[in-house]
Amino acid sequence: MTTTKTVLIVDDSRVSRMMARQYIAVLHADWIVEEAGTGEESLIKARHTTPDLILMDVNMPGMGGIAAAEQLRQEFPAVPISLLTANVQTATRERASAMGIGFVEKPITEARIAQLLATLEAV
Repeated sequence: MTTTKTVLIVDDSRVSRMMARQYIAVLHADWIVEEAGTGEESLIKARHTTPDLILMDVNMPGMGGIAAAEQLRQEFPAVPISLLTANVQTATRERASAMGIGFVEKPITEARIAQLLATLEAV
């Protein structure tokens, strides 16, 4: 039996959000997918939906993904957060690791999304 989960996709690229949504829908048509285009919007959405997983772009206008992830980590310590980014610098990876959040390289692919969702399926 599978439980319906809520995934929050945060990315300033509408195309990236659409692709991630499509990949999730293929794997779990019953899951709820929320979207946010900025770090600020992600905080509001998360407070209203309490997601089971947050996928966070790093480079966005306004509040960046790392700052948003730090706030979300404080408010939702048990929710898995993964950075989705083309920024593969060691410093970014180390910061994510220190905050206890995952790191997935862009481009977003169905295989990468499936790998992230597999961690939720076991819960």
